[in-house]
Amino acid sequence: MGTAALTDGESVVFGRISGWKRRHWVERSKAERVEFQTVLTWYSTTWFFALCWLALPLVGGVERRPAPLAVGGLLLLVGALQCAESTRLTRPALDHYLGRAEVPRGALRPAAVLLGLALALALVLAVLDGAEPVAVRLAVGASLLPFGVLYGLVTPVRVFLRQSAVLALVLMVAFGWTDPEPAPILMLGGLTVFGALFSLLACRCGAWTLSVLWEAERSREVEARLAVAEERLRFGRDLHDVMGRNLAVIALKSELAVQLARRGRPEAVDQMIEVQRIAQESQREVRAVVRGYREIDLGVELTGAQGVLSAAGIECAVRGQSDGLGTEVQSALGWVVREATTNVLRHGEAVQCDIALTRDERRVTLTVENDGARAPATGGGSGLAGLRERLSAVGGTLEAGPAGGDVFRVVAEVPLSVREVTA
Repeated sequence: MGTAALTDGESVVFGRISGWKRRHWVERSKAERVEFQTVLTWYSTTWFFALCWLALPLVGGVERRPAPLAVGGLLLLVGALQCAESTRLTRPALDHYLGRAEVPRGALRPAAVLLGLALALALVLAVLDGAEPVAVRLAVGASLLPFGVLYGLVTPVRVFLRQSAVLALVLMVAFGWTDPEPAPILMLGGLTVFGALFSLLACRCGAWTLSVLWEAERSREVEARLAVAEERLRFGRDLHDVMGRNLAVIALKSELAVQLARRGRPEAVDQMIEVQRIAQESQREVRAVVRGYREIDLGVELTGAQGVLSAAGIECAVRGQSDGLGTEVQSALGWVVREATTNVLRHGEAVQCDIALTRDERRVTLTVENDGARAPATGGGSGLAGLRERLSAVGGTLEAGPAGGDVFRVVAEVPLSVREVTA
C-alpha cells in the first residue's frame, strides 16, 4: 500500500518538508518541487474532469423543467464539494502512501458519502429523464474521479480493483433499469471502469515516482552521513597511530623516572628529559595530522565537482590548473568549489556550469558560473558567510550574485605569496 513506517534516521529527510509551504519555490529541493507539481496536477485534474465531464455537459443537456433543474443544480453542487474534499485530503492520503503519517480512521467517509450522493442524484436525473443520457453517464464518470484519487492511495490495488468492478456492475444494473438498451449500459460500464482505472493510475504512478525519488533522497542523506562517519574514523585512526605509541612510551619512562627518583638515582633526570622530548614530538605530529585533515587539494575538488555535476545531468567545464598554488590558497579555494557545487545542485536548475581558475602576478581567481540564477541561497546563505571568513583569513574576497539573464556567478580572489610568485 505504500512504503514502510519511517525510522528515526529516515524521518530527518521527510521532517525537512514540514514547513516547505512556507518557503519560497527556489529554496525547495528537487524532490519537494516534484512532489508539489504532482499534487498540483492531481488538484487540477480533479477539477478539470468535474468541469468537462460534469458541469459543461449537464448545463447544456439538462431539461428546462423544475425537477431536473433542481436535481442538476444539486448534482453540480455535490460535484464541487467532491472536488473540494478531494483537494483537502490529497496531501494526507499521499503522506499515508509514503509512510509519513496514517490517515485517521473515517477521514474518507465524507468523500464516500459525497460520491454516493452524486451517483444517487445522477440516477434520479436518469429516472426523471431530465437530461441527455450522455450527460448523465459522463456525470457518473466525473463523480468517481475525486474519490478514486484518494481511495487509490490508501487501499491496496487488488481491493480497489475488486470494489471498482462491483461498483460498475451495480451501476450498470441500476441505470439499466431506467434505460434497458445494451449500448447505454455498456457505455456506463465503460465510463465507470475508465474513471476507476484512470484515478488509480493517476494517483499510484505519481505516488510511486515520489516514493522512489524520496528513497533516492534518503540514500544520499545516508551516504553523506556515512562519508562523515568514515572521515571521523580515519581521523581517529590517524590520531591513534600518532599518539598511541608515544603515550605508551611516555607512561613507561615516567614510571621509570619515578622509581629512579625514589632511589635517588641521577638517571631520573635523563628519563624526564626524554619524556619531554617525546611529548614535544607528539605535539608536532598531532598538529601535522590536524593540518592534513583540514587541508583540501584544489585539483581533487575541481575534478570531483566536474564529476558530481556531470552525474546530475549538468554539463560542467573546468579551465585552469591548480599546480604551484600554496597549501592555504588551495584549501581556501577548494572550500569555495565545494560550496558552489553544492548550491548548484541543491538550489538551482542549472544545465551548464563553468569553473575557471586564473592567476596573475599577485592573485589567483576562481570563477563559478551556472545558468540557474534562481537560487537565492547562493547569495546569502550561511555557507558563503563561512567561505568569506576562510578567504578573509588569507586576505581573499568573495562575490556572489546574478550576472545577467539566468547566469549566477561566484568569484573568489586570493592573493599569492611572494614565494609562490617567484616559483
